[in-house]
Amino acid sequence: MEKNIIIAGFGGQGVLLCGKILAKIFMLNNKKVTWYPCYGSEMRGGAVNCEIVVSDEEVTSVHKKQTDILLTLNEISFKKLSPNVKKDGIIIANSSMIKNTSLNKAIRLIKAPISDMALSLGNIKTTNIIALGVLSKLFDNIDFSGISNIIKDLFPKEKSMLANLNIEAFMLGCKFKPEAI
Repeated sequence: MEKNIIIAGFGGQGVLLCGKILAKIFMLNNKKVTWYPCYGSEMRGGAVNCEIVVSDEEVTSVHKKQTDILLTLNEISFKKLSPNVKKDGIIIANSSMIKNTSLNKAIRLIKAPISDMALSLGNIKTTNIIALGVLSKLFDNIDFSGISNIIKDLFPKEKSMLANLNIEAFMLGCKFKPEAI
């Protein structure tokens, strides 16, 4: 079954990297996958998102009209993209930055204080990897054990402390238990 996932936020939050890591995990699980970035011309702070389409069969297309799962790190992205989430779809909202989460249809909303969790680790730049950990819990049939190697490959050996911090961030996201909504 094909799933459409959108990860969205501001430029500089690591949205595209988060999507690339997720796409690599899907590939390691022998899934067919596409990763499609969308961003403005701003260097930092502009709207950015990426679409990941995953399937057991060939991916039919990208830029779908309806989204199965939306992971949003800021309020602007939430307001803009939540109307495109399918009925019975899922939204993970960074409740540290998104205060108004009213929805007009039956969607499972998971509020996670992702930025606050990153601050608890001492580095706001881990927000994207914590978010990936929260998101990973939605995929029972996907093995995320290879994520440590993917993260380690992102950093040169002299920055292995950052790799370890990001692995810790992923695990923190995995441990998040949302309130029943």
